[in-house]
Amino acid sequence: MLLCPRTTPSNGSSTPLFFSLPSLLSLSRPRREQTLRRVSSDAPSSGAGSNGAAAYLAVAGRADDDGAAVLVRAFATVKVAVGGLLNSLRPSRAIDDAKDVIRWSLYLELVSCDLDAGSGQEKRTLRSYVRRVDAAADDNVSYAAAFKFNVPASFGPIGAVLVTNEHHSELFLEDVRLSSAASDGGGADAPLLVIRCKSWIQPKSSGAGVAPTKRVFFVNKVYLPIQTPPGLQSYREKDLEHKRGDGRGESKAGDRVYDYDVYNDLGDPDNDAGKARPVLGGSKQFPYPRRCRTGRPRSAKDPESETRSADTYVPRDEEFSEVKSVQFSLKTLRTVLPAAVPTVGQSAHADHHRSFPSFFVIDKLFEDGVKLPRASSQLGFLRDIVRSLLQAIRDTNLGFSLFLVDKLFADDKLGILRSLLEALRDGTGDQLLRFNKPVKFEKDKFAWLKDEEFAREMLAGVNPNAIELIREFPLKSKLDPAIYGPSESAITAEVLEAQMGHVMTVAEAVVQKRIFMLDYHDLFLPYVHKIRALERTTMYGSRTIFFLTNDGTLRLLAIELTRPASPSQPQWKRVFTPSTNTTESWLWTMAKTHVRAHDAGHHELISHWLRTHCAVEPYIVAANRQLSVMHPIYQLLRPHFRYTLRINTLARSALINAGGVIEASFSPQRYSMELSSTAYDQLWRFDMEALPADLIRRGMAEEDPKADHGLKLAIEDYPFANDGLLIWDAIKGWVQMYVSWFYPDTSTVSGDAELQAFWTEVRTVGHGDKKDAEWWPELDSPESLVHTLTTIIWVASAQHAAVNFGQYDLGGYFPNRPSIARTNMPVEEPVDADALARFLDNPDQALQDCFPSMAQATLSRW
Repeated sequence: MLLCPRTTPSNGSSTPLFFSLPSLLSLSRPRREQTLRRVSSDAPSSGAGSNGAAAYLAVAGRADDDGAAVLVRAFATVKVAVGGLLNSLRPSRAIDDAKDVIRWSLYLELVSCDLDAGSGQEKRTLRSYVRRVDAAADDNVSYAAAFKFNVPASFGPIGAVLVTNEHHSELFLEDVRLSSAASDGGGADAPLLVIRCKSWIQPKSSGAGVAPTKRVFFVNKVYLPIQTPPGLQSYREKDLEHKRGDGRGESKAGDRVYDYDVYNDLGDPDNDAGKARPVLGGSKQFPYPRRCRTGRPRSAKDPESETRSADTYVPRDEEFSEVKSVQFSLKTLRTVLPAAVPTVGQSAHADHHRSFPSFFVIDKLFEDGVKLPRASSQLGFLRDIVRSLLQAIRDTNLGFSLFLVDKLFADDKLGILRSLLEALRDGTGDQLLRFNKPVKFEKDKFAWLKDEEFAREMLAGVNPNAIELIREFPLKSKLDPAIYGPSESAITAEVLEAQMGHVMTVAEAVVQKRIFMLDYHDLFLPYVHKIRALERTTMYGSRTIFFLTNDGTLRLLAIELTRPASPSQPQWKRVFTPSTNTTESWLWTMAKTHVRAHDAGHHELISHWLRTHCAVEPYIVAANRQLSVMHPIYQLLRPHFRYTLRINTLARSALINAGGVIEASFSPQRYSMELSSTAYDQLWRFDMEALPADLIRRGMAEEDPKADHGLKLAIEDYPFANDGLLIWDAIKGWVQMYVSWFYPDTSTVSGDAELQAFWTEVRTVGHGDKKDAEWWPELDSPESLVHTLTTIIWVASAQHAAVNFGQYDLGGYFPNRPSIARTNMPVEEPVDADALARFLDNPDQALQDCFPSMAQATLSRW
């Protein structure tokens, strides 16, 4: 039989249906063609598709009216690379073109779902080459070649296709389409089957270290392991074995190997002893999730660490698409370039620590930008800017070469500088380069000064899952007082009640669940002295208190900043509150700046990186190692994992590495990733990553069967929770329907070997430092499977969206969300008399000095 897709199966699923080949051949040819056309209207085309792809065509057999065989055409659609011009210049292109002409392009083999009835072995595949037919303009090439092989009635349903790439370069295979051809050569083809591939195929000539010669692509039908057709069983197992690899050697571009390693590639001790960093993961001191293994050589100066390279490995199909890669590069350049442009007669990077001289200069970056020369004038201007940019971020290991820039831009022979300069113009008359105006800046550029906006962003900002309900008062630290000083908070009931307008006591507010806190005290306090030992940065432990007013909004009441005890100094802490006194008002603004920097660091290192990128990577690696592409759960999860591994490797290359953007721009600097490890150890629990559990844990909701979503929110106007619960329920409902289709009872869940292996590997390897935790759910029922999958999808999709996509809108104007606070509070004891005098003389400049420097502010906008 042949496998034929049907657009709308009678059972309501998208699962393709089987049609018996003998029964199909028993029909007259017109009836047969009518039947095949009815089951699918997705007929293949030999011409170039709308996606700019190249199509390969093959004819796979001939149908006789005696039912002996059927004539089948096979189309292989190959996507044309974006870099068509450069691709055409490679030395092997001529060889590839010659192979296309004489049919040595792709080699296809059709695989049967059945075993041979006599031998019990896999049936011999049906094989043939395909080749290019014609070329179109605009670098799109159509391929087609006729070849014949018999598809006997006894062959059984087609379950997969094996593809061998005979070119000298990799190809991106979109799909393979099969159609039934008329026996007399006339009439239209009737579509039979489309096998979606969407994968890079390495050339047969590539040698060892990359993908095997033959790639297998299964039909678009999912099977639980025990349901796998016998003819496909070994292909399913071998494909997984290859993706697991053997754990040896360095992974190379083109590999499809998924394996685990610790975070041992963040430092660069071989090039700079000051860039040595501890290994994260695999130890009690620094527990951490695992990353995808690269297998690079060990560092000569630190054998526990891995050497760094310009391009970090990810499995080939995890790479950005070429279009995505180009868009990402252009967006990055457009975002970072203003940081390298001389502003106000000074270079933003001439002094890495230079403060903005005034708010006027900050505003100019968004309102007027920087004038650019005309392309006909000094092109060296842009070359100097690009060199300045690359020089400024050379330590982020992006792999840029200043020599390459000079060679590429020499005399501007390709017009690159001229085109780039014109493209960067912002309008025909102004000829300006400027940062895009964030939404907040356009609406109200003074909103960052308002306490109401500060409080609102705790519920509807970019880090809305940090605020928590105060359930006990007075507040008390859980840290050792012998090390950090007295554990009691300086925030008293008297202070809070005065700010509440004496509408109720603190005790009453606690009972009525109307008092909340942003708590960065115990998490940050152990790092304060280490961070303060670094240049031009500082740190406090902080607590920020809010009160829920009668109109349902939050009021900002007080901020406590704490410096822990040290061998030379006692603990210092002070509470700051809103005030009409000029000096106290400036101190209040500076205290908010410190908290904003704390919140920015918590957001980027924990809410964003740790929870939605780093902790997700083990799910991706485990899914590819243990779940076949034929597995329904793999197909469910795969879309939510797209590009995550590539983004994570870019983060390790340029953002979270030693000397990267995070260390250069955020308060914890070189201790940023250590702090992330501490947060993973103390705060991360899989069972608390589900939105309802997270809200309940923070006291922001309580279970209530009568309430919407089964939860009663502590704050009714909580946009993150209001919208998030709608999305959570939608995800859960979809997952429930999906799971119930494949897992009708407990035994099907517990008996799924691939599923159980996936979840065991997530717990014991990917998150191996927490493998003994009792809170891990067991996949022992459809219900537990639904909850686990819903949590993974929620974190990878909606949770990530909540903490990612609002970053520029809310933080692009950095006074609203400074990444770092660089100076101590001027009233910190023992008081620095000079610092206090400068503050009293010019509090505006003192605040500018506390803000990120010009370089940090522009770089952190990236």
